[in-house]
Amino acid sequence: MSTLAQVQRARLAELLTAAGPAGPTLCGGWLTRDLAAHLVLREARPDAAAGIVVPRLAGWTQRVQDRYAALPYPELVRRFRTGPPRWSPFRLPGADLAANTVEYFVHAEDVRRAAPGWAPEPVPGELAELLWRRLGVTVRMELERRTPVRVELALPDGRSRTAGRGTAAPVRVVGGPAELLLFAFGRGARTELAVSGDAAAVAALRARVGLPD
Repeated sequence: MSTLAQVQRARLAELLTAAGPAGPTLCGGWLTRDLAAHLVLREARPDAAAGIVVPRLAGWTQRVQDRYAALPYPELVRRFRTGPPRWSPFRLPGADLAANTVEYFVHAEDVRRAAPGWAPEPVPGELAELLWRRLGVTVRMELERRTPVRVELALPDGRSRTAGRGTAAPVRVVGGPAELLLFAFGRGARTELAVSGDAAAVAALRARVGLPD
């Protein structure tokens, strides 16, 4: 039986194939070829992947990524679809599920939501719960450094997580786990989020990280 990470890997590979090498994405100006090269580098070249999080190594990472991007696109997607090589840390037990499920879900949405006419899709319950559990990490790593106000990310059932600092009442953002996760990452059109709070705080949040109108 496939794990959640394997299902998301296959889904992302299909989306990359369908979009072709010059498809748009939501990843800071990358085309699908660039995203595929990033995915292969991340798993196959741990020496170069450090530049993803260490700014002074970013030049080396970009050079290696550019070499991968020069491969024929079908081969690049095949390497990603096949999975990490034997020497990759991602082959360690549990690493694929822990490190890749959210990564591949977000990047699949990066491809899917960059295309015109995209529409929200239902998220299976097991995946939705995992996305919610991982939202806390995403809030600390992504949203905390970008939000100018306190934000409460809430599920319709009342469960919530708070980001930002200050004593003012937080801006409340309500939605499903997937939409909240993508919001925390700063990705995509957020059509299924309900936003409430002080008008000035909402405006400040919208200007910094984006919100639905």
